[in-house]
Amino acid sequence: MPPRPTPLLLAIPLAIIGGLGLDVAFPDRGVWPLAYAAVGLLYIALRGHRARAAFVLGSLWGIGFFVPHLSWAGFAAGDLPWFALATAEGLLVGVSCAALAWTTRIPAVAHREALRVIAFALALTAGEVLRSSWPFGGFPWGRLAFSQADSPLGRFAWLGGTVLVSFLVALVGALVAVALLSLVRLHLGRAGGAVVVAFVLVAGGLFVPLTSQPENGRLALGAVQGNVAEPGLRAFATRYQVLGFHADGTRALLDTVEPGELDLVVWPENASDVDPRKDQTAWDVIDQAARDVDAPVLVGSQQYVDGGRYNQSLLWQPGEGIVALYAKQRPAPFGEYIPMRSFFSRFSDMTDLVTTDMLPGEEIGTIALESPRLGRTVVLGDVICFEVAYDDIVRSAVAGGAEILLVQTNNSNFGYSAESTQQLAMSRIRAIESGRATIQISTVGVSGVIDATGRVQQRTGLFEPAQLVASVPLRTTLTPATRLGTLPAQVAAAVASATTVAGMIVAVSARRSRRKS
Repeated sequence: MPPRPTPLLLAIPLAIIGGLGLDVAFPDRGVWPLAYAAVGLLYIALRGHRARAAFVLGSLWGIGFFVPHLSWAGFAAGDLPWFALATAEGLLVGVSCAALAWTTRIPAVAHREALRVIAFALALTAGEVLRSSWPFGGFPWGRLAFSQADSPLGRFAWLGGTVLVSFLVALVGALVAVALLSLVRLHLGRAGGAVVVAFVLVAGGLFVPLTSQPENGRLALGAVQGNVAEPGLRAFATRYQVLGFHADGTRALLDTVEPGELDLVVWPENASDVDPRKDQTAWDVIDQAARDVDAPVLVGSQQYVDGGRYNQSLLWQPGEGIVALYAKQRPAPFGEYIPMRSFFSRFSDMTDLVTTDMLPGEEIGTIALESPRLGRTVVLGDVICFEVAYDDIVRSAVAGGAEILLVQTNNSNFGYSAESTQQLAMSRIRAIESGRATIQISTVGVSGVIDATGRVQQRTGLFEPAQLVASVPLRTTLTPATRLGTLPAQVAAAVASATTVAGMIVAVSARRSRRKS
């Protein structure tokens, strides 16, 4: 028979505690098993409730998670935008929980715990798919998968990407809840069975065949974390100074390598907010640094055009200048452009912080690097800042031939928060998912060298100048996750939508039957 609803006096605190606990599973604290407990508390809280109550409980869980998880947004933009973003994301979790409540109206689901567990995991996963693409292009931050970079479950990203990992996290969490509920009712066999299945799922990740061996040679790479004068939005008020820091950091690489030994030097996003195409001083500073190290430099810069600006990565050949570039495809709404500016400016003058809207690039994130040492063209996969959170951005670069992933980012606006380490965890999952070594390079940290199995081989601190030198394996084999593409997300969304509609039809039919009788 369908379960009795968890009393609201118990369900409400369980939802709030679960949401707060989920944040602890993510960096900086990174206690990844707490993700299962946090999801399990939501499962118990939602148990037996109809759509309205499920929406409220799911929203409380979501807001309880996103308020602390996105606290870095408050540092960058202020309390109101922070709470508005956290609330919007939390309400979308509530929508997925309301959809789950409709699904559980289907008799087969209502009467079988196993199907309720699967429906729960599917609803949360489909909810992540929704908020990763809507509204304004979506905001995938805080997906369950990104808490699992150190967990065996994270290795499943190689098979089915972030969608599969999030589904498994939700599934394990629901099984933990079933085990706890069964123990309370002294159903020891059911409790033991749920624990065994959960353990097998988590441990199963250890058998995913990850490898980081080079398939197409190695790239000798340097990365420069130049630092800024001070944290915050005004960090780039002295843009020439920041550019100088990165030029100096490039020359500091010569303490480790000889000129000409590196195939590429990577600077972070915004390393030169002065466009060298329009500023001779910036041109000279970049070119001199490239000449000194005798290697091409991938420079994060801006280009202002009529109607907006582009966030770009410029491949700079010493003595020649720009030979290739990539423009960020997915500018961050409210951070890099203001959607519906006239409407939102009525509520906050914070919209004035973005004076020139960023325009989206139209090409996938691949850059061709001519390597004389390797005697061939190396395809670089380039990802700029928040783009690392978007499945399609990273996947399209790898499917387009990328042999390595470069994540250029600027974390100076977020102070000493967990934003940079949350981003590093995303880069680790992307490395596993794509089977590519990944370099995350930030203006201020945290930067890191990550192998194709997600292990961090080198890592810098926050707000300090640092340089990384690595011999990075180049790989060309496409992982199952890359080959599947959007299929896991499409399946999750389609099945969740179909079961929600089916549940609604069942509920309407039942209501009509009661009226007739």
